[in-house]
Amino acid sequence: MSEALTRVLDAVRESYMHLMQDSGGLKPYATAEQLCHEQLFIDVDLLAAIIEEDPTLLAARAGELILNAEEADNPAVGVIVSANVIAAAMEGLLSLAVEHNWLDVADDGSILVDEAEMQCSEYAITADYSHSITARENLTKPGQSRLSLIFNEAEEAYLAALETCSRDAYHKALQMSSEYAVFAPDDLAPLVAENPLLLGLRDDDLIDDDIFEGDPPAGLIISTHLTRMLLHQLLEIAVSQGVLGIDEQGHILTPDSESTPTLH
Repeated sequence: MSEALTRVLDAVRESYMHLMQDSGGLKPYATAEQLCHEQLFIDVDLLAAIIEEDPTLLAARAGELILNAEEADNPAVGVIVSANVIAAAMEGLLSLAVEHNWLDVADDGSILVDEAEMQCSEYAITADYSHSITARENLTKPGQSRLSLIFNEAEEAYLAALETCSRDAYHKALQMSSEYAVFAPDDLAPLVAENPLLLGLRDDDLIDDDIFEGDPPAGLIISTHLTRMLLHQLLEIAVSQGVLGIDEQGHILTPDSESTPTLH
């Protein structure tokens, strides 16, 4: 686990202990749930640093974990990751409640919670994944970003492929954008750390629902957007090379009837 995340979870654990001791052990489940939702929608820049330390967090899926109607249907990547952190933290706090006899355990080992404490609540998303100090600072640094270097390499390879054979320029662009822009979590984490605004991306119906049952991994959402961005850049190169045309509205003419490809 990320050292930074461990510190965050330790702080939540300490706050939970104080709250429960002050209340005399009342409402252990509701207290844990509210505390986690207030403190564990982690700030975008800190969450990006945590993901850099622990890329496996990008494998997280939303499931039924997001208790916010506005975010549940099309959550941002940062919300998905934070919701999974909250779920893990809840398990830890409930185990702590059992240790201190604030909650009991059934014969089958399940934790017994008063039904009144488990009424479905809706919690506000307290982090803003659309603004990042880290991203703003990195944009002003000299030199190319990690993502730009990857895209530039793809563009050079695409140009070389067109010089060899300019036929099927569109399908070459599709293939190359997938080869260069669909990343594993270990590849994505440094890009997220460099530009935490990637945590604000959403599925936006770009990913085939049949593959992941409408619940794609957080990292794949980022990868899909990057694939789409790279594809657009490669198609613009094809236009500049005269192997693809544009219509009267300036849209690139392709053999595919869908202007927005879906990842399959």
